Amino acid sequence: MNKSELEFDEPDLLERIASGDRKAYSILYNQYLSGLYRYIYLFSKSKETSEEIVQEIFVMIWEKRETLTSINSFKSYLYRSAKNLLLDEIRKNQVKAKAAVILKPQTEESHEKADERLIYDEYYKIAEKAIELLPEKRKRIFLLRTREELSLDEIAEQLAISKSVVKKQLYAGISFVRKYMQQHGIQVSVILVNIFLELLSGIK
Repeated sequence: MNKSELEFDEPDLLERIASGDRKAYSILYNQYLSGLYRYIYLFSKSKETSEEIVQEIFVMIWEKRETLTSINSFKSYLYRSAKNLLLDEIRKNQVKAKAAVILKPQTEESHEKADERLIYDEYYKIAEKAIELLPEKRKRIFLLRTREELSLDEIAEQLAISKSVVKKQLYAGISFVRKYMQQHGIQVSVILVNIFLELLSGIK
């Protein structure tokens, strides 16, 4: 900064900046840059964040230069702007942190559910083929129990057979479907076991 630049007082600088004087703006920038940076860094503890906020403030000052002459204390205005931008940055970081906590489990869960759905669909398709291969009477009992969710007594009554026959046919159907799936490369996993347990529920 040369002697002529030192002769500019702040109100004069602000007036010249308001009229578009880039040299006056450069003087003001150099006068406040280091102090403003230190102030922001004191709170942000981040070189990158501090530099970004400083630049954002001075860009804003230039873009709104026409209003500078109405400011009573430029230094107070400058540091108040820095404070507001710091608070905005803190809020954004807090929102991001909360989003990470909230969304990450949901995202992982949705991926897990999608994977489980694909596995279930694979099981279901092969199980359907196996069911179609059952003898007609056994297939009917199997479907009445698993799709129409009839009790063993209701199936026995509808088909006019004993409950013990229903049990025997249902066990045989489940056993066949399980073996068919194993023979076609599908291991009986926890999901499939749960399906079978559900099918077996109510069989006494």
